[in-house]
Amino acid sequence: MSAPTSSAPEPPPGTPDAAGPTGTGADAARDPDVALDQAPLTEADHPRWRRDLTLFLGGQTSSLLGSMLVQYAIMWHLTLETRSGAVMAVYAVVGFLPQAVVSVFGGVWADRLDRKKLIIGADATIAASTLALALLMLSGYRELWLLYLVAAIRSAGAGIQTPAVSSLLPQIVPTEKLMRVNGINQTIQSAMMLVAPAVAAALYASASIEAIFFVDVVTALIGIALLTLVPVPRLVRTDQVAGVRGYLADLVGGVRYVATHAFVRWVLLLWGVVFVLIVAPSFLTPLMVVRTFGDEVWKLTVNELAFSVGMLLGGIVVAAWGGLRNRIAMVVATTLLFALFNIGLGLSTNMWVFFAFMFLIGLGVPFFSTPTMTVLQEKVEPERQGRVFGFVGIVMAVAMPLGMSVFGPLADRYSVESLLVAAGVALLLVVLVAVGLPSGRRAMAEADADAPAQEARV
Repeated sequence: MSAPTSSAPEPPPGTPDAAGPTGTGADAARDPDVALDQAPLTEADHPRWRRDLTLFLGGQTSSLLGSMLVQYAIMWHLTLETRSGAVMAVYAVVGFLPQAVVSVFGGVWADRLDRKKLIIGADATIAASTLALALLMLSGYRELWLLYLVAAIRSAGAGIQTPAVSSLLPQIVPTEKLMRVNGINQTIQSAMMLVAPAVAAALYASASIEAIFFVDVVTALIGIALLTLVPVPRLVRTDQVAGVRGYLADLVGGVRYVATHAFVRWVLLLWGVVFVLIVAPSFLTPLMVVRTFGDEVWKLTVNELAFSVGMLLGGIVVAAWGGLRNRIAMVVATTLLFALFNIGLGLSTNMWVFFAFMFLIGLGVPFFSTPTMTVLQEKVEPERQGRVFGFVGIVMAVAMPLGMSVFGPLADRYSVESLLVAAGVALLLVVLVAVGLPSGRRAMAEADADAPAQEARV
């Protein structure tokens, strides 16, 4: 589903024929938490969408680059200055946990407030905290708690920004173009994963960590300036109640929606399982390289490059191709391939075969994440997308550390190879069960029924 535009006025509440995707018009009239019908955004509704998208993605790319530079800089600084695993563990917690907590509220804000202003506010707050840290460090204050505090603020800002960005995109992009646009966005993020470490290393080696912080402030200001040039239609909600009571009602309504909407719940559960069984064990691949193939730095570098280059190419393919019309079939097929590739990683006795499987996993990431985000943007009503993407942020922020809390200690007792194989087999079984369950069959059938409509809009 896409956001309403100024040319598509909201039907009045209680209109008998105002049927939404989750029920009939009568249902909508009885339950204020059921959305009214929203027509998909078309190119005719927004003929300048390419210009607005270019500005939006340009601003987000600038902001993302600065954020990734700071992420690498702080991580390297803590590693080199402390050489402490405990310090890195604390940094991981303060870098993930605030986003998971704030995403619950950030999703509600994204549905109640102006999403564009939320993104700008989060970016400005993150930039201000980073600027303050740079000035304090230049003044001689280098206590660890300052780095932890700023990392926590940045993480909390991501909890506000992420659901707002994901739910704003359908307001400026025609519905039939969402898959390709999400593919382009995935490609940009993959490219940043290749560029950011090199730029961060060059700045860190030639200047200082404070210089990287100043660069982040500049990139954030560029991102904010470009976003101000993007006109975003205001989302009209007829069911919104002002005040704390209305906010709590929206929060409860979002939780209830995710818990009771079988399609959304199934997609989020599958997303979480993949993060636990694939993303988390992937953090152990450098350990496997060192233990099995040698501790030369170039081997660790190739390991990261294989994944990043694969993800970059996968994003390009999805952006150019547009993916399958049945988004869920594409997600399920990619998840099954992830399981097989993970098993292949664990069984690899040749280093270059191992790197080939890393490349394939990276290649598959856009084929999984892009249709997942797109199907939620298409299926979830515009006024609920902020809350739903807030839960997506929670899953992303919690599932990976949760998986690492299990696989990390196990890697000290068992070989990484055996853990990768076990995770792959577990994922195979989970996907087969998920598809076999009634909710899985309904999700596949629902996506298949939507495919002709997607075809007709292209």
